[in-house]
Order: sequence, then structure tokens, then C-alpha cells
Amino acid sequence: MIRMMACAFSSLLLASSAHAEVFDIDNAELARLMAAGVPVIDIRTAGEWQQSGVVAGSKLITYVDEQGRVDAPAWLAKVQGVAKPDQPVIVICRSGNRTRAASQLLSQQAGYQRVYNVKDGMRSWVQEGRPLTPLASSLAQCPAGSRC
Repeated sequence: MIRMMACAFSSLLLASSAHAEVFDIDNAELARLMAAGVPVIDIRTAGEWQQSGVVAGSKLITYVDEQGRVDAPAWLAKVQGVAKPDQPVIVICRSGNRTRAASQLLSQQAGYQRVYNVKDGMRSWVQEGRPLTPLASSLAQCPAGSRC
């Protein structure tokens, strides 16, 4: 009986995670998805946003702080304010490394069904000469007391 219950539970987990997907995308696909209205979450730190600027319209939600810590519950709550688990979402960082972990968290633990990971991050976006918005301009467009 216990073995049957364990098998049923495992099957349920596999079935629910089968719908959750993470897609690695390049800059052309990022631009296309943004134009279609898929929200972009820039998970870099404030210092990184200041240094390079941000993709216009990105929501600025730091994933790993300057000390290398992740507060997953707080981060997920902020992400849920941008997109619900049944909505697609794009995550971007400097090089694509942090977004791998953030994408997996969204997909496997938070139930997001369609997560787009910008595989080469902002570094590639900048190298291709794609448009950036200074951090101050991006923050000026946010509602008072929040970061967009």
C-alpha cells in the first residue's frame, strides 16, 4: 500500500513538472517576446543595473544580493507581482548563470509553466549594441516605492 502511494505521488510530481519548461533564448527571441508583451525580470544587483543600464521595461528584482544570498520566498513574491505561474516570464542577468538557477526555481518549485532564460544575458545584449535605458530613467517610470 505504501509503495502504491509513493508511486502515485511520484507520478503526480512528474506529471505536474512535465508542463513546466525553461527555454534558453537569444537576444532576437528576447526582443520578439518583449514585443509580444512577455515581462522581463532583470535579476542583477542595483550596482549592475547602474553600471550598464537595463533593457527598457524590465522589472528589476534582484535574485542574489551583493553578499551572494538568495531570499527565495521574498524574490518569488515579487516575481508573482509581475507574472503569475500560468503566465510566461523572461529572466535576465549579466551572463546567464544566475538566471539558470532562478529559472529552475520558477519552473520546478514555484510552478511557472513557461520560463525564458536569456542564455548569454546582458553581456551579449550590450555586445550586440541593443538599446539600454539608464537605471535612473527606468526607476523614474516606476510607481512610487517600487522598482519596475
